[in-house]
Amino acid sequence: MKENNHLPVFGVGPYLIFPIAIVTIIAVSFSFYGIIPYYSIKELNNIIRMLGAILIIFGAVFWLSAVVNSKVTENIKENKLVTTGIYAYVRHPIYSAFLYAITGLIFLSTNVLLFIFPVIYWLILTEAMKRTEERWLLDKFGDDYLDYEKKVNRFIPR
Repeated sequence: MKENNHLPVFGVGPYLIFPIAIVTIIAVSFSFYGIIPYYSIKELNNIIRMLGAILIIFGAVFWLSAVVNSKVTENIKENKLVTTGIYAYVRHPIYSAFLYAITGLIFLSTNVLLFIFPVIYWLILTEAMKRTEERWLLDKFGDDYLDYEKKVNRFIPR
């Protein structure tokens, strides 16, 4: 935690999301241009693409809900634990937003070879949250955060 007596506004996000986005864009591009093998389930391609579009929309809604509606930056600077709005459904909606959008992009590619990436990303984000932001929140808010953690899932609404 920084000397300014509040949690970091950006947390570890840029260090995680940027590389994940770059890897995803490269993988999807390589798939599109035939640099890596393309495997699909042709009968399901339209359904998979539709799910991809829905996930991208969910990602946008989650991000807007967290950043704009919940005013998370202001609350961080005021040392408030946000547990309402989208934060009542997931503890890390900004990370969820990027996870959903990136998964949606992978689904739009319909290359089932790439479908392992969201699982890997989820594992990376889960470990990173446990080791950084969730520790910061626990140190800062104690039992209030523990209660919140018990009720609300990390990335996927229950």
